[in-house]
Amino acid sequence: MTEPPSGAPAPVTAELRDGEQLDLRALADEICRRYRNEFPDEQARYGDAGMAWCLHDNQHLLNWAVAESNGYGGFERQLTWLARVLDARDFPLERLARDLDIAATVLNEMDTRHPGPPEILADGARLLRSRASGP
Repeated sequence: MTEPPSGAPAPVTAELRDGEQLDLRALADEICRRYRNEFPDEQARYGDAGMAWCLHDNQHLLNWAVAESNGYGGFERQLTWLARVLDARDFPLERLARDLDIAATVLNEMDTRHPGPPEILADGARLLRSRASGP
């Protein structure tokens, strides 16, 4: 059975360029709720630890997207690293891409004033799919 995340906790807030704070935990909760509705089989495969990882990873993905939109860069590098880790654990990368789609949708629904992070997340989903389909 999958073990829950340990070590340093995921970030809980991220600051947008205009100073607005995003509650990464609340956003990740909604993303993971929608994701689990689409992929209910994950409860049997990963147990409760799977939801803990979903929250943990999405808080990081959101934080990386905000950092990228604030001009700090690194989203593609971080996403590529996460994809390699998950792929090594036999996690379907198409599901990571779908998670990024859901994250972009959730951000767009909750805040249309800051299009950068949702666009970065959607670009990440496209990147994963393009790499999965080959050169």
